[in-house]
Amino acid sequence: MMTTEPASVESLCVLFQSDDYIVVDKHWDIRIDSKMWYETHTLQAQLRHRFPHLADPSTFYGFRFCHQLDFSTSGVLCVALNKAAAGQAYRRFKDRTVTKAYVALIRGWVEKETQTLDFSIGKNTSEGKTHMMCIEGTDGCENAKTCQTELTVLEYGLYDGDPVTKVLLQPLTGRTHQLRVHCSAVGHPIVGDFTYSSGADHAPFRMMLHAHLLHIPLDPEPLLVCARDPFLPSVDLRWLPQRTLRPLKATVDALLEHRLEEQRRAKEQERQREARQKERRRNHSRKQESEEQRRQCEEWLKERAGD
Repeated sequence: MMTTEPASVESLCVLFQSDDYIVVDKHWDIRIDSKMWYETHTLQAQLRHRFPHLADPSTFYGFRFCHQLDFSTSGVLCVALNKAAAGQAYRRFKDRTVTKAYVALIRGWVEKETQTLDFSIGKNTSEGKTHMMCIEGTDGCENAKTCQTELTVLEYGLYDGDPVTKVLLQPLTGRTHQLRVHCSAVGHPIVGDFTYSSGADHAPFRMMLHAHLLHIPLDPEPLLVCARDPFLPSVDLRWLPQRTLRPLKATVDALLEHRLEEQRRAKEQERQREARQKERRRNHSRKQESEEQRRQCEEWLKERAGD
């Protein structure tokens, strides 16, 4: 998948396969699916070509995509092979226990090495920008919702001679175009993002945003998949790293461990809360039983006194 060549139906890169899921490294030059008859160049078509026996005729696309990636974003994408598997993955995305991390090249040198980008994002209703999102408070922004992204600097370097920073992005929420809008909002748009540069950043062969890590805490075994890093000089000679702050693998490992520890603590807190509720119910039941026993005893004493 580490290539500057356009996608083809045969160029599907499979990272993981089981009876329930297929995880692919989506090419940067392909849509996930399309309802338009002329859109034949899709990930759906690649899956049908490679796995015709696994396509589910009861679904519109033949395969159940557990989440989405933009057309110009590459990387890890999970596909469910049955309804039960899709439902389990959906519940994990809904309760926000899924961990995702992206690698990106962004314009300029980012001074703050680690930061949380916290901007509410809404739909841009301005004329000619109806398929774009925007930051709350800007003209045409409607129905903005809170969202956060963790940004960690990995490397500083040059792309085609211009200063760029290689970063790891962890979306803590899942809004449309969240990473692209957040990076643009802090003055460091993603390299090659034609849409959010108003068409100015058109020279790179692709948008430099790549879904690198996906962890879904499924039962009985979690799903953990990493795609290879496409932003290397061996892949694209225009990218020239100059100073490395953090290696990608160690940074991702630390992020995942921190995330799993947070989830372990949350589960323990939930277990303790349930135990307290159970104990309160037990005590309440005992109290009711004691009161009933006292009432019966008083009635018995009254009967004895009457004798």
